Amino acid sequence: MESDAEQLPLSHKTWAWFEANRKQTLLGAGGLLLLGVIVAAFLYWQDTADVAASEALSNVAMLQVGGPGSHADLAGAYLKVAATYPKSRAGARALLSAAGTLFADGKYPEAKTQFERFMREHPDSPFMGEALLGIAACLDAQSKAREAIAAYKDFIDHHPTENALPQAKFALARLYESQNEVEQARNLFEDVERTVPYGSIGDEARMRLEELMRKYPKLVTPTNPIPSTFSPITGKKP
Repeated sequence: MESDAEQLPLSHKTWAWFEANRKQTLLGAGGLLLLGVIVAAFLYWQDTADVAASEALSNVAMLQVGGPGSHADLAGAYLKVAATYPKSRAGARALLSAAGTLFADGKYPEAKTQFERFMREHPDSPFMGEALLGIAACLDAQSKAREAIAAYKDFIDHHPTENALPQAKFALARLYESQNEVEQARNLFEDVERTVPYGSIGDEARMRLEELMRKYPKLVTPTNPIPSTFSPITGKKP
């Protein structure tokens, strides 16, 4: 009998195994099918939610809210999108937009709160650098110099490829100057001037650097001469 069983075709052996394990096989297949349906439904829901969130964000961005308090109304609309679609990319962007709107309206503590909320809720977002820079700007705007310096340094150290890096370095240089840390300020102004020599921020850094070196002659060395930006006679660019 055993020799006959060993000579059965593979298809017959498979069927015999299936018959012997019918219940377990059906349960396993049913489980896999159910899992497939759940995954497909989740992906469909996620795509649908992303589309809906994007549409909601676009609708808010196109709002033309006039009159006093318009920024507050706009920030509220962005926060509503963020609350409705908290896990979507558009919801994350709405939260960041709300923080930026509050900052533009001069509501720096509220803006900082939303920037910090963004960092907590969306730690893997590609916009993390914007949130960190926003926190630094809020502290700067509230004249919290030491905290702002730490925040700008955090941004510069951990987001070296961000487009806003020159702006952050310029802001940090200005704060260093206000704290009489003039060597650090000089180094950063030089960095900005060298990085974006033809931009408006590069021009501003060049002027601030010249003023700084005239005010603190000790900063002038053979390797750090006074920039020849202005003519000493006319006060204009040569």
